[in-house]
Amino acid sequence: MRQPGSRLALLALLASCGGGGGDKTMVSGATGKPAEQAPAGSAGALTGAGATFPNPIYTKWFDAYNKQTGVRINYQSIGSGGGIRQFTEGTVDFGATDGPMKDDQIAAVRGNVQHIPTVLGAVVVTYNLPELGKTPLRFDGATLADVFLGRITKWNDTRIAGLNPGVKLPAADIIVVHRSDGSGTSFIFTDYLSKVSSEWKSRVGSATSVEWPIGLGGKGNEGVTQQVKQSEGAIGYVELIYAISNDLPYATLKNAAGQYVEASLKSVTAAAGAADLKGDTDFRVSITNAPGAEAYPISSFTWLLVQKTPRDSAKGEAIRKFLVWMLQPEAQRMAADLHYAPLPVPVIELLQKREGA
Repeated sequence: MRQPGSRLALLALLASCGGGGGDKTMVSGATGKPAEQAPAGSAGALTGAGATFPNPIYTKWFDAYNKQTGVRINYQSIGSGGGIRQFTEGTVDFGATDGPMKDDQIAAVRGNVQHIPTVLGAVVVTYNLPELGKTPLRFDGATLADVFLGRITKWNDTRIAGLNPGVKLPAADIIVVHRSDGSGTSFIFTDYLSKVSSEWKSRVGSATSVEWPIGLGGKGNEGVTQQVKQSEGAIGYVELIYAISNDLPYATLKNAAGQYVEASLKSVTAAAGAADLKGDTDFRVSITNAPGAEAYPISSFTWLLVQKTPRDSAKGEAIRKFLVWMLQPEAQRMAADLHYAPLPVPVIELLQKREGA
């Protein structure tokens, strides 16, 4: 699925991001408070805000980049909705989102936005059922949608049991946990559910914020993770690294090819193989429920939001330099250590070609 939008031309971005200014800049904080001067010896400073989905890899990247270049990048993990808002208001130098901006949101900034893919990740369905230990449950899309619609309320429901033969499921209530904030993770999850359930599509739809039929809210991937971890019988959705780092089990999902697939670097990369990135595109592309026997069905790119025509040439140049660094093999390899899939080589080559790199 491709959303309409203007052609992403990173070559133009690099030309416009460049400027006569140096790297040492004053920046606005994500709250709009006066910025602090970059410390002596640093090459500059940038501020960003947005998605919690890629926060672990962004934290690692920004620390490594600071050590190599002296440029400090301050990032607030506040959710994709907050990142889009801060970017639109101009209180940060860049935003971050897992749910691409819609055309009306882009119009609000006079089209002055580029979606830059950074890595790929998986949203997993995690749960708290001590009786099962580490046994991975199986779900298909229709059953999962009905759980989050509130139509399936018990863990030993015949539909869940039918997908998990031989597993002794408890007769416990299902406690649904979802995001309470504007969330790209929610966009990815609801985008998937809208593709596999016509009822979900008509009743709830897909967005960074939706009217959830049932459930408890948690702020950020961190909040949902903690709600699930603390609530026996809970089920929720989080980015893969949050489940792994908190030792939570996560389900194997039936994909569009009818195969049960676990979230992994390989299966997320397989999903990305279905993306159509030829011709005119701004990279606002969905890869949920992708075809292919090995594709994990709740996979997604995540994006940085940067100005096509920077208001501050020095900041634009600093962002340009980070983007060039981010596409290098060393930076992309860091993603795999945190269970994100690096950008596919064709995507990197397309970005580099358009950058003139």
